[in-house]
Amino acid sequence: MIPVGDSLRSRTFPLVNYTIIAVNFLVWFYELVLQSQAAPRAWQLIGMRTELDRWVLEWGVIPCRITASCPVQFDRVVDTLGRQPDWLDLITSQFIHGSWSHILGNMLFLWIFGDNIEDAMGHVRYLLFYLLGGVIAGLAQVASDPSGTIPSVGASGAIAAVLGAYFVTYPAASVQVLIPVWFIPFFTRIPAFVMMLFWFLSQLISVGVVAQARGGQAGIAYWAHIGGFLAGMVLVWFFRGHRRSLDTDRLYERYRWRLRDDW
Repeated sequence: MIPVGDSLRSRTFPLVNYTIIAVNFLVWFYELVLQSQAAPRAWQLIGMRTELDRWVLEWGVIPCRITASCPVQFDRVVDTLGRQPDWLDLITSQFIHGSWSHILGNMLFLWIFGDNIEDAMGHVRYLLFYLLGGVIAGLAQVASDPSGTIPSVGASGAIAAVLGAYFVTYPAASVQVLIPVWFIPFFTRIPAFVMMLFWFLSQLISVGVVAQARGGQAGIAYWAHIGGFLAGMVLVWFFRGHRRSLDTDRLYERYRWRLRDDW
């Protein structure tokens, strides 16, 4: 189930949301440059084949560095990078992605849902909410594997917080989704709360099934998704502006998406 649009139209220009998307793509293009550059020979001997590998190690979230439980030899290798304080990785990692599908999927969700949350919160509060949601999501992933040495990267934790806020703020909004049926694209509209619940439950199922089937190494930060979503549901009450009422928005959207057929 892939969202392709929603029924809400922002009443303000989503400057912060668009800026976040632009920064993510700029960082991604820089990653592509680094990926084409070979790492020094000494680093290749320990598995760092490209400059991108070294860069991700420097700016991604490494669980054992946050919990101060890394093996001594691993710590020595990481220390040679001259890394910034480890807590800062919880922010920088939010702008790093591992593949085209990774960044395109994340930015699609942010493009569709982020503008409405920025509209509800205001620009500054939305930026703080987004970054804090990403930090909490990162900590949730760290808690799931405190001694892990594999860097976690991606905006999905912060975007999960946006989804959690959207779930609370606009549950009755209409979301147009693409459901692939074999090789035939099927488009339909469903209430936002249905799509969000489906997404959240899929993360819970993935934690219980996929991760265990692979010995706990799922390759995807499912706990960051779960932690981010729950954080967004709570944080929205502190960051949402006073310009609009939740009850008014729910009533407005409940009837607008049923009576109007414009996108």
